[in-house]
This record gives sequence, structure tokens and C-alpha cells, in this order.
Amino acid sequence: MNYKSTKHRLSGTIIVPGSKSHTIRALLLAALADGVSNIKNPLPSADCLSAAHAIKAFGAKVDIGCPVDEKGIPQGTPAETWVVTGAGKNAHLPDCQIDVGNSGSTLYFFTPVAATFSGKSSFTGDESICKRPVNHLLDALRQLGAEASTDRVGVDAPPFSVTGPIKAGSVTTDGRLSQYISGLMMASLLIDGELDINLTDPKEVPYLTMTQLWLKNVGVDVDISPDYKKIKTHGKKAIKAFDTIIPSDWEGVAFPLMAAILSGSDIVIDGIDTTGSQGDDAIVEILKSLGADLEIEKLSETSGRLIVNGSKSQNLSTKRGNFKDDILRVNIAGFPDAVCALAALSCFVDGTVILEDTEVCRKKETDRIKVMVEELSKLGGNLVDGLTLSKGNPLFGDQLIIYGNKNALHGGTVESYDDHRVAMSLACFGLALENDAVTVKDGECCSVSFPGFFEKMNELGAGFLGIKITSCNFYPC
Repeated sequence: MNYKSTKHRLSGTIIVPGSKSHTIRALLLAALADGVSNIKNPLPSADCLSAAHAIKAFGAKVDIGCPVDEKGIPQGTPAETWVVTGAGKNAHLPDCQIDVGNSGSTLYFFTPVAATFSGKSSFTGDESICKRPVNHLLDALRQLGAEASTDRVGVDAPPFSVTGPIKAGSVTTDGRLSQYISGLMMASLLIDGELDINLTDPKEVPYLTMTQLWLKNVGVDVDISPDYKKIKTHGKKAIKAFDTIIPSDWEGVAFPLMAAILSGSDIVIDGIDTTGSQGDDAIVEILKSLGADLEIEKLSETSGRLIVNGSKSQNLSTKRGNFKDDILRVNIAGFPDAVCALAALSCFVDGTVILEDTEVCRKKETDRIKVMVEELSKLGGNLVDGLTLSKGNPLFGDQLIIYGNKNALHGGTVESYDDHRVAMSLACFGLALENDAVTVKDGECCSVSFPGFFEKMNELGAGFLGIKITSCNFYPC
């Protein structure tokens, strides 16, 4: 399905679905716990459903409130509470290959856990997953005593196999991708002894803190040094079932937020996470520094609402802040999933925005730096991939440079590359264009992290129009 986006004004209140990052951590820990856990407000996205299906391979049971097929795909509407019967002390080596679908989190979280058992386990996924790098993960597991190799010689991607068990000890890895580090931290529940994880170049560190908090909530202490270069877990630990409420997903909040600002609209985003456990909440202060009128109203210790006064935020500029040379520099390593929203929004900023330390962004569903340069350029954006300038020039490197000029922007047809965040950012881009339209190809991929994105946005008045793709040999459709 393609989606057409045109100038529209939004109004009303939207509730963003629960956090993918929190949901998958909750599912894995509930699977390893003894007893029945209730997970309220889980994100019923494709990634989280892949995780829900995968925990069965370890001996856990999960009820999402509707029947599922043999691949874990719902045959109905998932419930607002998922019930997990943990495997506890009966957790075992997966007895079949685990297909993680499109979920990188499931791949990187679950592999270290599988490696704690004696025997061989194997992992695969969809076309996108089978391009994801895994040698950093497999090397870390080898340091702890596992045998691990990819199935395709010379290809750094799934399918792959791991033979355990891994044992307590020390592992050194760069840690630029946080997910497999979180996987090691959670796998320590099944490892007898201390695990020392040494990171030479840690990135995405808010997610390591998130994992630490989850482990603390189930009674497991994890020590992390202030610079995140040393992580120590303490021994084997049996955990008990728990009940939890999944907070809203700041990664998803970014899109109605940018949509309201670009369209000059006033909306309220309800049920936001105010715990500070998601690094993507940094987008609020970034946009406020450019002149956006935003207010967080805290309603409890964990939740609140974000009031977006987009009608007062239409002249975003680097010239209004205390920025050197009128350039806003944002180190995005701690919240790389915001790169698509920030890149699209920065095209409308009066001034230059440089998103720095972007290496992690290149290892997601797509190389998001390359993709955003290509697609936003089709719409009149002026963006430069810093790597194309870095040879012989120390001023440039792994960064994305956006020269904002809203007067040069126009409509067009763009590719989503089946990347949910690319699709949502490009669709929101179109809401700001006068007398023009943006058509996003294959926009249904948004369901990976934001089920019902277009429908929920249309309830605010976004006017996104779905266009079915048909093929005609001789006649126009």
C-alpha cells in the first residue's frame, strides 16, 4: 500500500502505543521467570509479536488474547494485556530454529540467552534481518566459550548457529550496537558466576540503562560504570513472575510530534513515559532549542502528556539558540532511532543541523543516513552524508548534515525501503507542503513499531490517503 500525504492541520489527542524496547525486554524476562506474568499495554507490533512467538522455544507460554498461527501471527485483535507463563527453572535450549521476522531486538537479545544452554541453536529472519551484521555478537559469545558461525561463508549476517554453553568470565567488544550487550546482561540470569563486559566504544547507552532497570526490577543487580565501558553482572539468579505496565514509546512519539510542528498544529500526546528510561525523549529539548513550543505535564511518577503548540512553532531556526556559527550539532548515538524524524524536520529549519556520531544509524533496517539523504533530496532537501566528505578532511566524518531551506521543498514519490521509521518520517514531511503531495511507497511497514499509524494520525486530521498498488499491462489503473 502506498500512502499520499498532503497539507493538513491536526487537532486532538493521540496515545502512542507502548514501547517496543520495553515490551521485548518484558517478554524475555517473563519467559525466564517462575510463574505467570501480566504485561499490560504491550506494543502489538510485528517485532513484539516475533518476540512473543520466540519465547515459546525456551519453554514459556504466552497468551496474547487471540489465536495465532504457526508463525505467531495473530488471527484476531491482540488483547491489552498479554499473559506469559514463564519457563523458570525448566527453561531449555530451543528445539527449533528461531525465526525473528524483522526484529533485530529479538535476534540480539535471544541469541545470548540460547547460548547459555548446552547444545546448538540457530537463528534466522526475513530478508532485512538476513543483512544485519552479527559477527560482533558471535565474537562476544566465542570469548565466553561458545562455538558460533554464520551459515553463509564470508557473510556477516543470519542465518547463523551458536553452540553453548557460555560461561562466566570476561568479554571485550566495541558495544556500538547496544542490543547484544543488553542480551548478554539478561543472559547472565542463567550464567553461574560474574560476567564482566568491557566496552571499547559504547553507544545507545540509554538502552543499557533501560536493561539495567529491568533487571533491577526483577531483583538482579548490574553495575555499570559512569562511562558505560564496564558492566558487571552477578551470578545465576532465579526470578519470579511480575506484573508490569509498558510505557509509551518515545521512538513513536517523535512522529506525531514532528507532524504537529511541521503542520502548525496544536495537539496533545497522552500517556508519555516520564521515567527518563528512553533516550529518545531527548527530542523534546532539541526541538525546544530550535524554538518549538512544547510542554510536558507530568501526571504521575511514570507518565504524563506532551502538549505540542505547533501553531507557535513554525519558524524553527538555529539562529534563535546559542549555537556556534548558527549550527545545531546533535550527537545522536544515544537515541539513533530519532534520526529519520530529525532529518526530515530539519529540512524545514532556518539554518544548519548536523546529526553526529551516526554509525549506529547505518546498521538498522536500512542504512538510514544514506536512505534519508536519497529520499529527502527527491523532495528538495539539501542533505550531505558526512562520509562522502571525510576523506582528507578531519572536519567531517560519520554524520548527517542538513541545510534547512523550507522554500526549496516540494512533493514527490519516495521509497520507504520497508523501513518503518523512514516511512513515517516521509509521510509527516508531506503535511507541511503547500499545494503539493508526498507519496510514500509500501507504507504499511509502519506496523513494525506503530500499528495503525496512518489510522491514528487520520483521527487527528492528517488526511493520509492509502492507495492500493495494482499492476496493469496495457491500460492505466
